[in-house]
Amino acid sequence: MKRAIARGVGFLAVGALGVGWTIARRLTAPAGPRTFDLTIHDIEKGDDGVRRVVLDRTPQTTAEGIYNLWLDSGDWVQLSMEKSERDPDRIARTVTGTSPGLRLVVGERASWSGIYYANPADAGLDARDITISTPVGPCPAWRIDGDPATWAIHIHGLGSTRAGTLRGVQVATELGYTSLAVTYRNTAEGPRVGTGRSTLGNTETADVDEAIGYAVRRGAQRIVLFGWSMGAAIALQLANRPRHDDLITALVLDSPVLDWTETVKANCVRSGLPVAAGQLAVLWLTVGPLARMLGLPESIPLRQFAWIARAAELTTPTLILHGTRDSSAPARLSQELQGQRPDLVTLKTFDADHTLAWNSDPERWRTAVTRWLQSRVPC
Repeated sequence: MKRAIARGVGFLAVGALGVGWTIARRLTAPAGPRTFDLTIHDIEKGDDGVRRVVLDRTPQTTAEGIYNLWLDSGDWVQLSMEKSERDPDRIARTVTGTSPGLRLVVGERASWSGIYYANPADAGLDARDITISTPVGPCPAWRIDGDPATWAIHIHGLGSTRAGTLRGVQVATELGYTSLAVTYRNTAEGPRVGTGRSTLGNTETADVDEAIGYAVRRGAQRIVLFGWSMGAAIALQLANRPRHDDLITALVLDSPVLDWTETVKANCVRSGLPVAAGQLAVLWLTVGPLARMLGLPESIPLRQFAWIARAAELTTPTLILHGTRDSSAPARLSQELQGQRPDLVTLKTFDADHTLAWNSDPERWRTAVTRWLQSRVPC
């Protein structure tokens, strides 16, 4: 009996560890191709010449705001706020722009995205391609010139690309800043290191730090960090480094990951898993031998990313923009941080999902960021 019970406990323990392993593997997975899970069912052209694409009805395709459809062909389709009911399973969205020469085809597969601009030119920005030298090799970046003394560095999130930051680059450019939209290791555009797995900002921070050095060597006296999702976690790490005191003057964080442990547990609950599953995933990330079995170079010190617990250590004025329907990074953590540090943290909430606050209301997002920076960053 005792042996049978012992074997049963052993199987349960192995099974539980396996659940944690699976979650941790998915979270740190190497950058992969986009998933094309939508179908263009019809293309309508009204008497006014306006085109509409008919799509499956999903929480994304019915969301308020402006979005982009990325097509399996590599092309893109910009969609307006206007949407029309078709039947219980379909909805039509109005097309406002496409990649040059695109001919829309019924049946083509597509991917819904908040990355509204494919490149700086699409966003009306005059950029040049540069590379930032990092400890793991050159990382491509876009540079948009402005005031040589005031720079903005734009940091994309996990699984995203620098194109996603162009929504914020537009605002920084209008304010006259010089901008860098950067990349880092083990992303779709950055150098691949080891197994290609993300370390959730731990080693990636070193690559973005080199972008700060690039800016300083070219005259930067003030730097604003724009961070999206995991990019916000990187920005917070950089702002907390003593050598950047009086240099990083402000943080603009969209859908920030403020605590990886809480974020993992919240995502498990949302997926119908117990909180304990998230705690097991954290073990795989933070215990050295387990992390190396996972394919990581070393354990990830997740406590360094626990900014609710570290709120007293914050020193940089911070604007947070967060969707109340965020299904990845819990908005409640931003609310808690603002509650603990009202002297330093300003929070603006939107009716939006993860990193889609700009898309849900571009003018409000732009106005909020512009006014806040004008009051915080000297010209």
